[in-house]
Formats: sequence, C-alpha cells, structure tokens
Amino acid sequence: MSVQHVLYEVPVSSIALAIKPPSLDGVELIDAAGLKPEPIRWLWPGWLARGKLHVLAGAPGTGKTTIATHLAACVSAGIALPSGYRPQHGNVLIWSGEDDPADTLVPRLIAAGADLTRIKFVGDVCANGESFPFDPARDVPLLAVAASSMSDVSLLIVDPLVSAISGDGHRNTDVRRGLAPLLEFAAKRDAALIGITHYSKGTQGREPLERVTGSLAFGAAARIVFGTVRKEAEGDDAPRKMMLARAKSNIGPDGGGFTYAVEQIELTAHSGLPASRIAWGPAVEGTARELLAEAETEDGDGEARAAAWLRDLLAAAPMPVKEVRKHGDDSGFAWRTLQRAMRAAGVESKRGGFGLPATWALITRATVVPLAPSKFVGVTGANGEVLARLDDAESIDL
Repeated sequence: MSVQHVLYEVPVSSIALAIKPPSLDGVELIDAAGLKPEPIRWLWPGWLARGKLHVLAGAPGTGKTTIATHLAACVSAGIALPSGYRPQHGNVLIWSGEDDPADTLVPRLIAAGADLTRIKFVGDVCANGESFPFDPARDVPLLAVAASSMSDVSLLIVDPLVSAISGDGHRNTDVRRGLAPLLEFAAKRDAALIGITHYSKGTQGREPLERVTGSLAFGAAARIVFGTVRKEAEGDDAPRKMMLARAKSNIGPDGGGFTYAVEQIELTAHSGLPASRIAWGPAVEGTARELLAEAETEDGDGEARAAAWLRDLLAAAPMPVKEVRKHGDDSGFAWRTLQRAMRAAGVESKRGGFGLPATWALITRATVVPLAPSKFVGVTGANGEVLARLDDAESIDL
C-alpha cells in the first residue's frame, strides 16, 4: 500500500493572521431574542455531538486509541456503531503524537473497515522550506487553514489531548486557554472532537471525572466524557474484556456503556500484517462510577476483598444500608459487588421497623454448651428428692 503525502500550501498572509490576532475594537453583544434555538447535531445520538469536545480517558492498555480509530472507521465508511446506529459518511482528521500512522493507525483503520479516502492524518508544519512537528498547542489555526479545502469534517481526533496545553495542565486557566483553538475549530467545522487522555495514578474507585489526568477543566470543558477500564479475562487465551462507560454528558443522558475486547488479527490482504481491532459486546446499564468500579473489582479476588472490607466495616455494630453503600462507594466498591460479597462476609440484611432504616449486620450465632442429663436437675433447679436428702445429710456427692 502506497502512502500519499499531500502538502497544503498555506499563504503567508494566512499564517500571519493565524499567529497574530487582529487589533481589538470592542466586545460584541449578542441579542438573545435574535438567536434561533437549535437542537444538538448528533454524529452518534447520545454519544458523539458535532461541534463539541469529547474526552476519552482510561488506564494504559485499555485500547483507547483503538476505540478512536474504530469510531473513525465507522464515520468514514458509514459502519454501524456499537449501539447499531449508522452515521452518515464523513471525513476524519487524526493527529497522534504517540502512534505512527503507517505501521499502527492505518492497519487498525483497515481492520475496522475504514474508507481510507475519507481519512487524513495531520502531518508536519512546513514554512520557508523547513518542516516542524505539528504542535496542537500552537498550530491549530494553521490546521484550520489547511483543512479549509476539505468538505464535511465530521470527526477530529487528538491523541493525547494534553498536548494542546502549552502551560500547566493542572491549572484550570491554562487548560481552558489551551483548548480554546481546538474548540473553535470543532465548532466552526461542525466536527465532533475526541481528545484521548489517561487516568491519574491511584484514583481507582473515585468519581470518573476526578480520575481524568490533569486539571478538572478537561472534564468541565468536554460535553461528554468516556471512561474505560480493564476486566479480567475468562481464560488464558480469551481476549481480555474491557468496558466503556459514559461518565458525563451535559447534552444528553449519562451513564450506561458497552463491553468490548481488543482483538489481534492479521490483514490477509496486506501480507498478513498484524493489527488490533475492537470487538464490541453487549450494552450495560448503570452509572459510570458503578460500572467502572464493578469492572475493576472483577479481578478474581474482587469479591473476597469486598467481603473482607464488609467484615471490617460491620465489626463494631450494624449499619444502615445507605451508609454501607456510601462507604463502599467512597472505597471504590460497586454496590453490586458488595451485594454479591454479603454471603461470603457473613452479613445479613435486617429490615427496620416503625420507620427505622434497614441495616446490614454480621451474623452472630450464640454458642450453647449442653448439660449432661441428671436426675437431680430439673427445669427449676434441684428436685424434691435432692432437697429431702439435704435435710438428712451434711453433704451429698453429686
């Protein structure tokens, strides 16, 4: 397969305008009464919106880039997405600072059935006969000029999204300022923007938005945030199961997601070239925090750890169910995991009476020591025979 490189000639005047903003003459005020209400324009209803930022976050090894290339393939070729919805054919722009297009991304696109004629990779910036690596923190205005000849840019993928920040990725102001050119590009081209990022270390069990690496502004600026987690494989040769959950949506329903696995295949039409692709499983229901926490505790000993945690929590006294659930949520245990661990932990649920809340408590069994039968012992103590003998003898050897 030959790789065609297309150099977009960018006029010097366009570069100057892109780099140097015009002089400021004032602030425009927009009359609300003059704006026509418009619906959200969905590329994938409920999941990908045109003109909006989407953040795809997850731990390393959960196939985030493979998911992104799969979505790109679906958009380019009109292939059904995980929900079964088929998008209209559209063009896709991809910038990756981590994976090589020729040996990694293109094979994945082919494996997913992409229409490669509708996909372009963002390459180097050329100026005065020299080439420089594209910098999302600096060169998005130049990208806008180069992409002006493309019709219907439906999807833009940026990997990693943090590369768009020239300042401190943990400062809200720096993040918002750095994301502004990308957001403007997506809005003007009516393209869904997907930014790929990671989870911060040591954040398992926390709210999904809090797990996104860097400033909370990444999650705040995004209209939809996705989270991925790894689940345990069912066998040594079975593909490791993953889960994609919708952690946040400001423009539609949140929660829910899809299970998936990353498969390794060979592209027979390309001399057996290896590639990875996504095999989607069934949809799942629930909040993102519950789904992600449950997946992360399904690692063989997840229920055992949950049972040990329950025994420690309830060792002192029974606890209202709502408080158990809250403590479990704070500790990273999905509610369904705790419910499954109840029996192993020796926990029983007791209904409250007269308006009292239901409680969880450790099962306690009183130990009863049996007494050897004796004719001298009755229900109420010594029988009459013993009392009579006590009158006639100073002691009785029992």
